[in-house]
Amino acid sequence: MTGGEQRRIVGIIGHPISHSLSPLMHNAEFRRLGMNWEYRAVDVPPEKVGDTVKSFRAEGIAGFNVTIPHKLAVMEFLDEITPEALLIGAVNTVQNLNGRFIGHNTDMAGWRDDIEQDIPLAGRKVCLIGAGGAARAIAVGTLKAGAATLRIIARRAEAAARLAADLAPMAGQCSLSGTSLDNANTAVSECEVLVNTTPVGMAAHPGIPIRASWITRHHYVYDSIYVPAETELLKAARLAGARTRNGLGMLARQGAAAFEIWTGMKPDATAMEATLRAHLKA
Repeated sequence: MTGGEQRRIVGIIGHPISHSLSPLMHNAEFRRLGMNWEYRAVDVPPEKVGDTVKSFRAEGIAGFNVTIPHKLAVMEFLDEITPEALLIGAVNTVQNLNGRFIGHNTDMAGWRDDIEQDIPLAGRKVCLIGAGGAARAIAVGTLKAGAATLRIIARRAEAAARLAADLAPMAGQCSLSGTSLDNANTAVSECEVLVNTTPVGMAAHPGIPIRASWITRHHYVYDSIYVPAETELLKAARLAGARTRNGLGMLARQGAAAFEIWTGMKPDATAMEATLRAHLKA
């Protein structure tokens, strides 16, 4: 990742990385704003994360995104981690601040900014399917938004309970608990907002994470997956008369948050999402 004296370089590390849409949306926004910046994708195997961060320091790049499987591993090579990223337990954005590498997490803000295009979370009853890294970021966003209840649903009750326990100190007035997928019918029936954070529904993981019969027109259903654009979960929700949204906007808006951290300029998140949407439809 080297660039000329004038051009600022940012990018993304992951393994594999060829599928990433981040270079597309960031470079389109740099061009739109007339900025002499470039965003590059770098495939970094797990054993090379530390060496890669060291080389980025030497090159003086402005920052970089971090994706699977490095969101945890990268943390030990940074100078500082924001409280929000520590709470979520993962870093997806690194900022070079006067030579100090600062770890951020923009997934939470990206998701909240996206879903609240449709529905405010304050006072809502929310069910979250999954207990992994994406679930943790979205759960933190849900609590910060002031949801009335948050039910975490996972295949294993212990995983759901563990995530709920981890987040209990910040729950405030929100009623927070975890349950197994087998016992989730009541939780789903009582919730207003249903969010899937699992990979179930992707091309490589076909299926639906909960029973379609549990979904009614009274639900708002959000799937963090964006390929395919309509997962089996979203299709079932649409057929039930529920409002739906996929995760493409979350991808754009977490990227927009990273863009602002690096450049100090607020990008057009809607334009970034439109770039992604046009590419996926091509």
